[in-house]
Amino acid sequence: MIHEKINAAAPASGFSRYLWLLMPVAVLAVAVVWLLQTNPLQGFNNGAPPVENLTIERTILDSNGLRVLVRAGGSDPMVVAQVQVDAGYWEFQQEPAGAIERGDTAWISIPYPWVLGETHNMTFVTNTGTTFDHQIAVAVPTPVATFGSLWAQAILGAFVGILPVAIGLMCYPALRGAGQGTMTFLLALTVGLLTFLLVDTFVEALEFANASAPIFQGSVMVVLTAAASFLVLMAVGRRRGTPTGLALATFIALGIGLHNFGEGLAIGAAFAAGSAGLGTFLVLGFTLHNITEGIGIAAPILKVKPSLLSFVGLALLAGGPAVIGIWAGSLAYAPQWTAIALAVGAGAIAQVIVEVCGLMSRSNGQGIRSLVAPASFGGLAAGVAFMYITAMLVKI
Repeated sequence: MIHEKINAAAPASGFSRYLWLLMPVAVLAVAVVWLLQTNPLQGFNNGAPPVENLTIERTILDSNGLRVLVRAGGSDPMVVAQVQVDAGYWEFQQEPAGAIERGDTAWISIPYPWVLGETHNMTFVTNTGTTFDHQIAVAVPTPVATFGSLWAQAILGAFVGILPVAIGLMCYPALRGAGQGTMTFLLALTVGLLTFLLVDTFVEALEFANASAPIFQGSVMVVLTAAASFLVLMAVGRRRGTPTGLALATFIALGIGLHNFGEGLAIGAAFAAGSAGLGTFLVLGFTLHNITEGIGIAAPILKVKPSLLSFVGLALLAGGPAVIGIWAGSLAYAPQWTAIALAVGAGAIAQVIVEVCGLMSRSNGQGIRSLVAPASFGGLAAGVAFMYITAMLVKI
């Protein structure tokens, strides 16, 4: 038998190691400078205009007319040359003035006498002749931060966020004496409602991501944000072992709270755009839709006895973000931020699903077989079905 002798290379000294690290950076820098100085792509220029993209992120209607926040996403700086409103050209002011660099934003103000409740169509024309359309579906004054408006929005957020979670948590005393089968059913019910929230949150995040500027790479941004949220929360939750009891209930409340924050952003943005007609029926629908969330939060703590303050904290953690979301959405809305908020919520909900499934597998000593028990299937189906049916009340 022939034995080969492999001599390991001696480790590089500190100076030479840094030198080898700097060399690729230096080569890249030289290549970038050469590309910018020589412009070798100029030979491929056939006279076609640059690729342009303009995304409308926010529209403000007040007594002075229309103000629109636009974001440029073209290959070259963009110049807005003309603005049409309802097929008529209007003078406008841009701040900051001049060409809009790729990824930058600018406010465009048009002294247009908009009409309350009417639909207005806007067209932005660049200096290359490219047009970008934007529709104001229902013209209403954009909310301003006054005590009265913030208080009204807080009451709405509390009614659709905090109240239903608190009502669900009120079932805790009645559920404490539940047997093992009922306990399994309730945990599976929690997984069912969280599964619905996960799918619903992820779909909504993708919808808002598609409405954002292409420079943000919407769908990729959502997937990466959700994955990062899931991994971070898994690491935080497992740093002291597998979360159970009040710790698991807190993570469930956090996941639901992040979802409700994203929902609040969407509701607030709809108010600002004049496209939300939240009548009494819809508010009651939101409340009924969210009651099961409180039961899901209570399920992991049926074998412990938290203080009243803990229940108050869980209700505020799960429902309170709806209030903050409505405030933020009505006063400073952008689709990419709503998409990110919903993606973070999706990752948090996925982490909670993993932990609750783990608790189910450990609760009766049957391991993974408990996940396929009849009580588990019944709870999972009941949770998804209840959330799906009540969601019909709030979809318009």
